[in-house]
Amino acid sequence: MSHDTYFTSSCGCMMPRIIYGTAWKKDNTAALVEQAISLGFRGIDTACQPKHYNEKGVGDGIVLACRDHGIDRSELYLQTKFTPLNGQDPERLPYDANAGLAEQVAQSFQTSLKNLQTTYLDGLILHSPLANPQQQQEVWQAMEQLYQQGHVKQLGISNCYDPEQFERLYQDAIIKPAVIQNRFYAETQYDRAIRHFCQQHNIIYQSFWTLTANPSVLTHATLQTLAAKYQCSAAQIFFCYLNDVGIIPLTGTTSKIHMQDDLASIELELTADEYQAIEQLL
Repeated sequence: MSHDTYFTSSCGCMMPRIIYGTAWKKDNTAALVEQAISLGFRGIDTACQPKHYNEKGVGDGIVLACRDHGIDRSELYLQTKFTPLNGQDPERLPYDANAGLAEQVAQSFQTSLKNLQTTYLDGLILHSPLANPQQQQEVWQAMEQLYQQGHVKQLGISNCYDPEQFERLYQDAIIKPAVIQNRFYAETQYDRAIRHFCQQHNIIYQSFWTLTANPSVLTHATLQTLAAKYQCSAAQIFFCYLNDVGIIPLTGTTSKIHMQDDLASIELELTADEYQAIEQLL
């Protein structure tokens, strides 16, 4: 794998600079995942949460891509999530609701391995913080056990917007979070405090809802002018900027053309002045 198109986390795990997100794809999941991989995506994000993800479809798409396009599983960065009960559909639970938290993590992980048809995961993400610190610690320790057993290469958390909460998790953890995945938008001041902490501790920040939540950025004259200069889209300029500041964006597009465009954003290079101009918008 080329280091030019990958970030390396504190756990030594290589992650592509852009990741394909699979939420809300339903019955189209397998075909879209196969297409994304065939076009060049090497990072796939999913969750063991039937409410919003078809994790089995992700696994089927990966198997098809590996079979039909000569891709080896080792070439892919594959991450899924443990979703607590309050984020699940009670009619479609991937684990026993009456089990303890640690057992729920273990059962969810085994469900993910079966769905994704793999023997290990590159990343396991806690989908959202737990209701209290004790529950949080219990779940994180169960995730740490999977890491220590060699079943997963790195751990992370998602939907965590309180810098103090994130720093407390980091300080209390034996296996430190290597990834945080959040919505990237103005309402949280673009997670500036969290991203500063990430930069200090070599934690990779992954952004989702990156385009949908930022229409005013994408339509701003700065990005429109740069898009015209480089003969690309404003979205490609934005993705390029995010990579420049160490952020890995997720894209969930269902368009083949947009998939190709999103991958092509990795090849763009902005000048220092252009980078600073975009920085002023956030």
